[in-house]
Amino acid sequence: MPNHHFDVSRRLFLRGVGCTMALPWLESIPVWGATSSERPNQRFAALFMANGVNTKHWWAKGDGHDMQLGKSLAPLEPIKTKTNVISGLFNMHSTGVGIHPGQTGNILSGAMLQRGSILKGGISMDQVLARHFEEQTVQSSIVLGCEQPVTGYHETNFSMAYSSHISWRDVTAPVPMETYPSLAFDSLFDNQGSRRTQSILDRVKEHAAHLNRQVSHSDRIKLDEYLGSVREVERRVELLRAIKDGADERAKHRGQPAFTMQRPDNGMPEDIREHMRLMCDIIAMAFQTDKTRIATLLMCRDISGLVYPFLDVRVPHHPASHDDDGDEYERISRYYCNQFAYLAGRLDAMPEGEGSVLDNSCLLFINNMWSGSAHDSTQVPVLLAGGLGGTLETGRVLDYAEAGDENRKLCSMYLSIMGRMGVNLDQFGDADTRLAGL
Repeated sequence: MPNHHFDVSRRLFLRGVGCTMALPWLESIPVWGATSSERPNQRFAALFMANGVNTKHWWAKGDGHDMQLGKSLAPLEPIKTKTNVISGLFNMHSTGVGIHPGQTGNILSGAMLQRGSILKGGISMDQVLARHFEEQTVQSSIVLGCEQPVTGYHETNFSMAYSSHISWRDVTAPVPMETYPSLAFDSLFDNQGSRRTQSILDRVKEHAAHLNRQVSHSDRIKLDEYLGSVREVERRVELLRAIKDGADERAKHRGQPAFTMQRPDNGMPEDIREHMRLMCDIIAMAFQTDKTRIATLLMCRDISGLVYPFLDVRVPHHPASHDDDGDEYERISRYYCNQFAYLAGRLDAMPEGEGSVLDNSCLLFINNMWSGSAHDSTQVPVLLAGGLGGTLETGRVLDYAEAGDENRKLCSMYLSIMGRMGVNLDQFGDADTRLAGL
């Protein structure tokens, strides 16, 4: 970095030994577009919840500040003007094929899935975008999960791999999903060998101190807040890394892989709240530091066994979904909406350009069913947050239930999102037109 002037781009980086971190938006550095054609980066993240929602309370009406939200969508209140609540969309090849795996493995691809021992589906839209951006970031995408994949076959003769993965790199293979927060964090910052015990802030502290002497007072405050938030995530990761290392030792002693053991013996956080929140924070950090621009988070897999004692729910996720109109499953539905709202809020608190990181992103909440008790995938709940750099209008309630099957395809929405991010396809999955009204 020059001593007396900055490059024309706000997108500068802190650099250290084996570590590079993009800086947040700083007013001391010339404005994007003032002397350069550079614009804020666009990002995309998909958060997945399985087995439907509480349909009685998953609703919205009105628009903008006047939007009214059902009980399960109440966590969206702070960001409702930057959110679109969408209903009536469906994935054609997930209907009429039987329950669970056939409704899940193609949720981001729209592909027809093959039964039997050979996996065959299609590349998911997040990985289409990842390939588009792969030359521009350290990682083309980050694929995370809060529940281990399962193996075997369902009674419908679909592989359970379809129930465990939403991100697919090609027609026959899912993208390996990282369920350990410490390993996800380490992969982003190249924490190998002795670097695992060295703070990334220590690795960039010399460059950070150099920058701190050159920016304005308000930017120094912003830089301190940025580094402080990185350190807070790193601190929580360090605690979980020690737990993961202990699990590896137990697994070695027992002669079985750690991932085959039950939580928390397998080294994953015992409290799912901490697990999901940290995974959301890692995605937020990955976007802010420009380590990647594409992310997926499988908050729970299909036929999930996660439990929610903190919600006063007596049965695991999947059995609870069979009473999806009940109070217990409403609390579960609201909890998952809250995770989506939390990530959106984190990104919205990060200034960038004339807005925030959220304003330049698109966050998708998707579920493989509308009703868990009926295993109904003839429509699925969809939430979008963020404006993709002003290309996506927000603060709306969009209902496609009566639009006709040709006009309510999930893949039409994916074509629309990908087109706004520079990937213009004539066809994707079962769709060859973009979603009208989006």
